[in-house]
Amino acid sequence: QVQLVESGGGSVQAGGSLRLSCAASGRTASRYAMAWFRQAPGKEREFVAAISWSGGSTSYADSVKGRFTISRDNGKNTVYLQMHSLKPEDTAVYYCAADRQFRTYSSGNYYNSGLYDDWGQGTRVTVSS
Repeated sequence: QVQLVESGGGSVQAGGSLRLSCAASGRTASRYAMAWFRQAPGKEREFVAAISWSGGSTSYADSVKGRFTISRDNGKNTVYLQMHSLKPEDTAVYYCAADRQFRTYSSGNYYNSGLYDDWGQGTRVTVSS
């Protein structure tokens, strides 16, 4: 199991920026594809962005393309989500997830939350208008 700890959430005004971090435990954490999901109040959890184990491949939800950037530093076992031009509709709890069984990028189905094995506790992002 991989333990994931998110940080970096907070409250910002529309148009602002935040950088979320996800620190993963374990020597093998750098081998796994990782993703960010989010869940707004009263809504289902939705895919935000994913990154392959090497960082060479990334994917984004249409709603965040051009505004969010996912990256990773395998030396630090940390995945980041840089968020710019934040909108009120980005308000949500953001979760980091790890694919320990290599089911996502191998199938191209990185949008599917059910294929991720480990989840963090989430970090809250609030964007005010």
